[in-house]
Amino acid sequence: MKEYKRYLVTSALPYANGPVHIGHLAGVYIPSDIYVRYLRKRGRDVIWICGSDEHGVPITIKARREGVTPQDIVDKYHQIIKDSFAGLGISFDIYSRTTSPVHSRTASDFFRTLYEKGEFTEETTQQYYDEEAGIFLADRYITGTCPKCGNEGAYGDQCEKCGSTLNATDLINPRSTVSGTQPVLRETKHWYLPLDRHEAFLRGWILDEHKEWKTNVYGQCKSWLDGGLQPRAVSRDLDWGIPVPVEGAEGKVLYVWFDAPIGYISATKELTPDWEKYWKSEDTRLIHFIGKDNIVFHCIVFPAMLKAHGGYILPDNVPANEFLNLEGEKISTSRNWAVWLNEYLEDLPGKQDVLRYVLTANAPETKDNDFTWKEYQARNNNELVAVLGNFVNRALVLTGKYFDGIVPSTQELTDYDRETLAELPRLRESLENNIEQFRFREALKDAMGFARLGNKYLADTEPWKVVKSDPDRVATILNIALQITANTAIAIEPFMPFSAEKMWRMLNLEPLGWDMLGRADLLAPAHRIGKPELLFEKIEDEVIEKQLRKLEAAKAANAAANATVDAQKDAVSFDDFQKMDIRVSRIIAAEKVVKTKKLLKLTIDTGIDTRVIVSGIAEHYTPEELIGKQVLVLVNLAPRELKGIESRGMILMAADPTGKLTLIGPEGDIMNGATVG
Repeated sequence: MKEYKRYLVTSALPYANGPVHIGHLAGVYIPSDIYVRYLRKRGRDVIWICGSDEHGVPITIKARREGVTPQDIVDKYHQIIKDSFAGLGISFDIYSRTTSPVHSRTASDFFRTLYEKGEFTEETTQQYYDEEAGIFLADRYITGTCPKCGNEGAYGDQCEKCGSTLNATDLINPRSTVSGTQPVLRETKHWYLPLDRHEAFLRGWILDEHKEWKTNVYGQCKSWLDGGLQPRAVSRDLDWGIPVPVEGAEGKVLYVWFDAPIGYISATKELTPDWEKYWKSEDTRLIHFIGKDNIVFHCIVFPAMLKAHGGYILPDNVPANEFLNLEGEKISTSRNWAVWLNEYLEDLPGKQDVLRYVLTANAPETKDNDFTWKEYQARNNNELVAVLGNFVNRALVLTGKYFDGIVPSTQELTDYDRETLAELPRLRESLENNIEQFRFREALKDAMGFARLGNKYLADTEPWKVVKSDPDRVATILNIALQITANTAIAIEPFMPFSAEKMWRMLNLEPLGWDMLGRADLLAPAHRIGKPELLFEKIEDEVIEKQLRKLEAAKAANAAANATVDAQKDAVSFDDFQKMDIRVSRIIAAEKVVKTKKLLKLTIDTGIDTRVIVSGIAEHYTPEELIGKQVLVLVNLAPRELKGIESRGMILMAADPTGKLTLIGPEGDIMNGATVG
């Protein structure tokens, strides 16, 4: 690999229309923080760039819904995002924003350079126009019926029900979300970046020169290139954004996908007057950390922009992660199905490193992964408390107990001592290799490997048993345990900076550099360590249950907000209604139907007989809850066989907007067999 003098690391600019959630953290910001902290620890010249993406239609839509200006929206969420990142220890060198004057000038100049070089094409196309509001409508300002699945709430760019990518003109019965009227098609002129002109260059640069890129990144790029690149609009009709800086472009702004990546450059300008050495020197390694939904922009579109402009370096790697789900469901900001970072920091103070650890250990590096609160609890209790915290506490407490907090000198080493110490440089080598290859899950295992090594060493040598018979041997054991502790502090620092800081304080040492990792002489004999304290504490069930209840409440609130009542069914005659025989009945026995999740076998006293009914309510009621309940039963429903059981009748139930089923029964105790009608 080429040796670089400096590193420029960027992380995808979060959209300033809401807080960041754990999906963003696991996909982009924690991996890039680990990498940058590692580079700094090694003494590398590195700057890390990020900021809020503050232009685009979703922001204007949110502002319109809340009755405020787009600037109000971005001001609010920029601060929330920035403070949340800081609270989690995300250590950007600068966190800027795309509404800054520096960015506006930089993006305008970038566009003008490409315009003057003839890198754009101009095209006049038909676009929907709201005659009542007097504006052209961006895709998200248009809704209608999806031509593929019939969803009546599809947007002009996508149907969120079936996932199809759409054009606004594909919609059936399109409506403007601004005025509610039906828009009309009008001609409008826009500038396009002809990606097809750069296809040969991109194919060679990516497919031939960067085969080391992650499989998901390389594969998606190849798919786009094999499908043939098309011109992409760089302007749009909107009143929020950076005005297109050429004549005849009134009412048009830079498309956010063109504007946003230039934010990396403008933020670097804000950070340092030497910005050009990071963007225009071949001695700089540029790395973009992104989620998989941004691969095409950072691997194809932005490099094409940089190449067309000239003078800029291109990214050497783009380690994109897949998506993180939450409790088995896709994270959704619109449904509030997320764990928001700002709320996490309020609900679970002092547990920044627990979240960092869990999201790294379960990072969606090669495939979509799932975050669950139960796994969060298990990893904290079984790994952070029982392994890392336990080892550090034992090493420090035993040193305090047997040697008054003074690092003892080693005596004669055993073969086992030497074997244990020989593991330290081997762990370092593996840790470095995994971080350099952006395999942060494996790297975290290596970092925790130091603590596991120390735990095993203490368990095997049992200094608490040996101390009375051979105190010199215990001195050697605890010296080695403390050397492993100091190595552990170095190794975990990129992953868990708050815990590493506590460890350095307990060891009474200034943080040691990465070059010291793997050595067995980090603590000198006679050095006095600090006071031991617990690194982590066990998380109890009630803490987790509270978070689960919070998610369920969000789900219920979303369902209620989007609840719809089914339309009335076709009319039936009074004679048809009279044919239905509904009786008050009592459940006298209940059991689960084997090899099913939803079915219960219920024995029912209908007042006219005792019969079996199979009902799909096992996910809503336990058998014990049902015995003795009075219910309403349609007793003259034709029998039906379910899982080999003849079911004679149907229990009447109601379903709420979340899909939860509730039994319907009489108010008081009524004689079984009483008819309803």
